[in-house]
Amino acid sequence: MPATQLTIADAPPNEAALTVYDCDHIKLYMRLLDANDAGASLEEVSSILLGIDAKAEPERARQVHDSHLSRARWMTEQGYRDLLKNGLPTG
Repeated sequence: MPATQLTIADAPPNEAALTVYDCDHIKLYMRLLDANDAGASLEEVSSILLGIDAKAEPERARQVHDSHLSRARWMTEQGYRDLLKNGLPTG
C-alpha cells in the first residue's frame, strides 16, 4: 500500500486549476519531486509511493509515475498560485 494511504488514480486531473484530487495528493506530489531529485528508481518510487509493482506492471508504473510527477511540477510552477489565491478547493 502506498505511503499516502490514498487512492491514486492512473492519471491525475489535467485541469488548469487546482482540484480536490490535487489537494488530497499534495504530499504525494512533494514526495515524487523529492524522489526524482534524489535519483530514486522507478521500482522504488512505484512500490513505496504508488503501491505498484513496477516489475509486474512496468507500463502502468511508468504512466502513473510520469503523469503524477508532471502534475507535481505543474503544482510548483502554476498550481500553487491558485492555492494561494483561492485556498483549498472543497468537493
